[in-house]
Amino acid sequence: QVQLVESGGGSVHAGGSLTLSCAASGYTFSSYYMGWFRQAPGKGRERVAIISGDGTITYADSVKGRFTISKDNAKNTLYLQMNSLKPEDTAMYYCAADPDFTRLWFGRPNYWGQGTQVTVTV
Repeated sequence: QVQLVESGGGSVHAGGSLTLSCAASGYTFSSYYMGWFRQAPGKGRERVAIISGDGTITYADSVKGRFTISKDNAKNTLYLQMNSLKPEDTAMYYCAADPDFTRLWFGRPNYWGQGTQVTVTV
């Protein structure tokens, strides 16, 4: 049974940093595409960053240069380092995984975490 469990969210002032973690289990971690998505109140879910099994990475334009996605295959854990946070980064952040890149890219992965809230205040 695949499980994704996020942690590390919280409240931070603008300009601050947070690191999100996603502990994965129930599948071969290194073989799946994984990503971070976010959803702000009243808005649709947005793709933030994706990392492939071979380490290829894509970012949304809105977070390029500020966020870094990474993973530790030995720990079965996905990370999102978020720097220079802005109030518009406030959202529920979700970890996602799928063996198919297209499903993940279009926000329809087979597996989602429960989400962790990030709030950025001025």
